[in-house]
Amino acid sequence: MSRRWIQNPNRCADEYLDGIEDFLELTHRHNPGATRIRCPCRRCNNTLWETIENVEFHLVRNGIIETCGIWNLHGKQLDHASSSNTTRMDNVESIVDPNDQVMDII
Repeated sequence: MSRRWIQNPNRCADEYLDGIEDFLELTHRHNPGATRIRCPCRRCNNTLWETIENVEFHLVRNGIIETCGIWNLHGKQLDHASSSNTTRMDNVESIVDPNDQVMDII
């Protein structure tokens, strides 16, 4: 999957919107049944868990973090050599309400 769309500054361009759709399809394929994923928008920065619909909205509104080159947080497998001694936890949904995290910060 090409990630060239990430560099596109026009978040209304077909290339960018198609890239978002491909990204969300990838996360759904690798995390079937998940209702929330880490949001890679510039505001959430892969730290907050959002519904897929909210992630799509965030990516259009805020843009995607440009360093989002490795999508292991969204289900893409790492190469075998780098992941052989690593326990994968990226399919586990957060049991912490993101709103509680915001309140803790405030």
